[in-house]
Amino acid sequence: MTTFQDTFMAAASLLTSWDPLLAGVVLRSLAVSACACLLACSAGLVLGAWLGVARFAGRGVVLTCLNTALALPSVVVGLLVYLLLSRSGPLGFLGWLFSFKAMVLAQAMLVLPMVTALVRQSIEDADRLHGEQLQSLGAGSFWRSLILLWDERYALLTVLIAAFGRAVSEVGAVMVVGGNIEGFTRVMTTAIALETSKGDLPLALALGAVLLGVVLLLNALIAWLRRWREMREAAGPHEPAPARAQTLKAGSP
Repeated sequence: MTTFQDTFMAAASLLTSWDPLLAGVVLRSLAVSACACLLACSAGLVLGAWLGVARFAGRGVVLTCLNTALALPSVVVGLLVYLLLSRSGPLGFLGWLFSFKAMVLAQAMLVLPMVTALVRQSIEDADRLHGEQLQSLGAGSFWRSLILLWDERYALLTVLIAAFGRAVSEVGAVMVVGGNIEGFTRVMTTAIALETSKGDLPLALALGAVLLGVVLLLNALIAWLRRWREMREAAGPHEPAPARAQTLKAGSP
């Protein structure tokens, strides 16, 4: 029991003093996940919105592959990125392996299917409600996707927050492509795994507490956004998508 209590007290001391080693790992982890989400969400929003309104031959196959990618293990993603960035790989000339950039790329590839699939579902549901009206006003697939993307912006914020939570809690891919190098590519999840195996439980526990705090904060933010959106919709209806399309049509030359 004494060892158990000592571990918690030592972890609390690391947190309250904001130990430099702890701070470096935490900040690096947040930076990697933020950059990865920026890349993945930029592409996922556009691709998901287009898939939500587009109808083409083979769309079912594309959606099946997309949904399959949602369950792709992170270590498999890490292996694919490793092969791409290895010296004999097609992107080996970049020299990114075992670097910050490699971890960003791995997390972005892991998060991209999730963002794309959730955005696609949200936009497709909105298109069922307003798609025919938007088409009658002359909005093609491109404009429909943009209008619906803006119309569902508050709902999609939760997707972006969930994507960050998925990225920051990932361990397999960044371990494979980053190498868990101290001071360079060590992030919270890989550090927890390493410090636990080394027996440095206070540091592992402190990092786990920070990671748990980040995830709790993200979930609280998602809940607040949902409640705020419900209150906003109850206070008064916003401009519907067809009205926005009519405004765009009237303002176009």
